[in-house]
Amino acid sequence: MNPEDYKYTQEHEWVRVEGDVAVVGITDFAQQQLGDVVYVELPEPGAGVEQNQPFGSIDSVKTASDLYSPLTGEVLEANENVNSDPALVNSDPYQEGWMIKVRPSDVSQLDSLMTSEQYAEYIKDM
Repeated sequence: MNPEDYKYTQEHEWVRVEGDVAVVGITDFAQQQLGDVVYVELPEPGAGVEQNQPFGSIDSVKTASDLYSPLTGEVLEANENVNSDPALVNSDPYQEGWMIKVRPSDVSQLDSLMTSEQYAEYIKDM
């Protein structure tokens, strides 16, 4: 089940807002499709990210995939725990397996993302 207070992208990333910080990760659906995650490449703090543009990559035993930013903004923090233990993405994609924290430059971009219900409908037939 996808957390209801998160927003979702068509590329299977999620975002949750904590004050003026947006936390970004990949969905449970995405990690299931990828299989066992073996490597995650994330941007350095201070880097800029653009909505719907790649900000990093994720490698699994099955494939490699880009990570897409749900919002435009500045990277405040990358999850170092995911770098040292990529399996966190598989075991806890919505909490410990987060990817980056971003200071959004335009929070109205959240309005273009899917709700939990919309995302569930989107992935239903995949």
